[in-house]
Amino acid sequence: MIEFQHAAVAVPAQEGTATILHPTALTLAERRVSIIGANGSGKSTLARLVNGVVEPSAGSVAITTDRGRLDTVAHGAAVRREVGFVFSNPDAQLIMPTAAEDVALSLRRAHRDKRERRRAALETLERFGLEALAERSVHTLSGGQKQLLAIASVLATDPAILVADEPTTLLDLRNSRMIGELLLSLPQQVVLVTHDLELAARADRTLVIDAGRVVFDGAPGEAVAHYRALSEALS
Repeated sequence: MIEFQHAAVAVPAQEGTATILHPTALTLAERRVSIIGANGSGKSTLARLVNGVVEPSAGSVAITTDRGRLDTVAHGAAVRREVGFVFSNPDAQLIMPTAAEDVALSLRRAHRDKRERRRAALETLERFGLEALAERSVHTLSGGQKQLLAIASVLATDPAILVADEPTTLLDLRNSRMIGELLLSLPQQVVLVTHDLELAARADRTLVIDAGRVVFDGAPGEAVAHYRALSEALS
């Protein structure tokens, strides 16, 4: 479960401060939550509050898992172990030379022994159908393979929550569908920021963000309709 308690984000600007996200109060307990909105609306900021990539300027954000309730600021390191984060560009996450080494890097805390860590990394690659790419340079992988590897590396540590920030934006239709199906099939609670309205509509609950505010919160179909109407009104 994810709780926003009047969480807000403001940043320095030439004339004082600029509000990126206005005070927001939410409790997200659904297994699949999608977030939609225009570029610059604040949806990615909202998502990044969940694992402490962004800290609130006011209010607070907390998660509750089997390990208890954790504040994203006071318990930052513990929160990041419980909340995995996938960026839109996998190149921002894949930092090791090969696929196996990249997954192993994620497992360094869980498996101190190098041989055990490699074994666990190979098992993770097999789980996601990537075993044949274990020794491949990450730079030679296709866009879909890179994003799948980035997700595998994050999920290798079995986080309770996965936040995916526009994970299909850079992918072609085939790979977008593959990644979307994977995210929807996961046992973790998934928070998905996306411009893919068909994918967003398959969630259990959808938030529409506009100008740093949650302007709709409810059933996915109704949320998509609200967003379409909002976009048409602004065009």
